[in-house]
Amino acid sequence: MGSNVQLVKNILKYTFGLVPIVAGLDKFTKILTNWSQYISEGFAGMLPFEASTFMIIIGVIEIIAGILVLTKTKLGAYVVSAWLVAIALTLIFSWSYVDVAVRDLVMAIAAFCLAKLSENNYSKANN
Repeated sequence: MGSNVQLVKNILKYTFGLVPIVAGLDKFTKILTNWSQYISEGFAGMLPFEASTFMIIIGVIEIIAGILVLTKTKLGAYVVSAWLVAIALTLIFSWSYVDVAVRDLVMAIAAFCLAKLSENNYSKANN
């Protein structure tokens, strides 16, 4: 059982470490998508700069979050979980891309599970 738990933990760790880094880097290259489309018009209108500049800032935050998951897994997983909930709530409040919001909430739950698996009391008892 312990080896299965460790396998799941490692899969989640590299998923929530690498995916935010890739998504963050893509905020600069826009190879995967035009990320600015996910910002509601109302929110974009409140920004003191272009939506694309905001997305670059988001990209830097996502890269840092991914690195945090890879280096300090428990803390990083909590950060990524909260980040995904914040993204989902933003999408829900603007009622755009609700399907993406639901997906992000599911991913937030998985990131939270990684954080719980990374707690010292769980790791020591089950390894």
